Amino acid sequence: MEANGVEERADDVTALAAGLLDSVNESLGAPMAPVWEAAFRGVPRHTFLPGTVWVGEDLVECDREAAPVDWLRHAYADTAVVTQVNDGGTAAPGERWASSSASAPSIVFRMLDLLDVRPGHRVLEIGTGTGWNAALLAHRLGPGRVTTVEVDPALAARAAARLEDAGLGVRTVRGDGARGAGAEGPYDRTVATCSVRSVPPAWIEGTRPGGIVLVPWESPWLCYGLLRLTVDGYGGASGSFSPYSAFMLMRGQRTDLRIYRDVVRDHHVPQESATRLAPGAVAGGDWAAQFAIGLQLPGVWRTWHENPDVKGVASRLWLATTDAASWAAVDLDGRTTDRFTVWEHGPRRLWASVEAAHGWWRESGRPGPERFGLTIAPDGRHTPWLDTPDNPVPVRG
Repeated sequence: MEANGVEERADDVTALAAGLLDSVNESLGAPMAPVWEAAFRGVPRHTFLPGTVWVGEDLVECDREAAPVDWLRHAYADTAVVTQVNDGGTAAPGERWASSSASAPSIVFRMLDLLDVRPGHRVLEIGTGTGWNAALLAHRLGPGRVTTVEVDPALAARAAARLEDAGLGVRTVRGDGARGAGAEGPYDRTVATCSVRSVPPAWIEGTRPGGIVLVPWESPWLCYGLLRLTVDGYGGASGSFSPYSAFMLMRGQRTDLRIYRDVVRDHHVPQESATRLAPGAVAGGDWAAQFAIGLQLPGVWRTWHENPDVKGVASRLWLATTDAASWAAVDLDGRTTDRFTVWEHGPRRLWASVEAAHGWWRESGRPGPERFGLTIAPDGRHTPWLDTPDNPVPVRG
């Protein structure tokens, strides 16, 4: 098996693929369906990866020719592999940020299961990436059944070449996936491999009534969750969340905020107050709390500032509206666990909104993402709900 001018030993690939299959089945909690196992074996993951990938939190470069054993090991690990940094630009090691990746195989097959494709279905994929996901779908459905859209020209060209080599009959389109795929619909299924903060209308319009739209979800507060929508016959859709996945945000929906470039100004005079709600309770390790807060505060972004240059302050939680009109900072000073200093500026008192959002979530029984859903009206309005569409989630500003 050869790609990019380097040949792997077939027995090495077979052994690594068998180990990956075991890992995926363990993550799923049951063996994957035979049709997907056949696709897994029929379109080897490593043949869709580029010759250079980046791994780990520090995005360490791994080159296939320089380190073929490590490269192949990463190709068959049940983890995401970064396949592009800085939108394809050059960057020094400390300046790299991930702009495209091959998702962890376990989430790939979890999403394929949730998509519930059937023989004869036509599928639109948003975000071609390496092309492997489109290849798996085409292996299942046959030629002419899968259309995939990629916004990045270099990624689109490379994936199209790999898909053509595989001979699976995938239609690859280079363009803005938020616009769908033109007049080729309606599709039975639409699936995105990038996260969104709002579902583009074209995805609902391009999916037949009763069809499914499956998208990774993100709020400025937290990137987490899968949203599975069923399209109605009136221009809208509704469905529920699953507590899996964290994908890169669709490029057209990115927020590029920096604390001291875009948010805080020298002339700002913040108001000081105190809170007993720990910043870690709303932006720490409790993803259920963060998910619920993100649904209630769709226009509020947050980030941690570790070891700020402030005497006695161990870390600081920053909040800002996505238009940077209002901001707040909450200090974690390491000396007390029941009182925290709050600084706020702008027309909105953001920390009060956070306290209200966390209080509602706590009083509602601390629900996880699987108890939430979303309804999208024909006019594009998004309404989150808890347990049932008749119980809307309060949206605070």
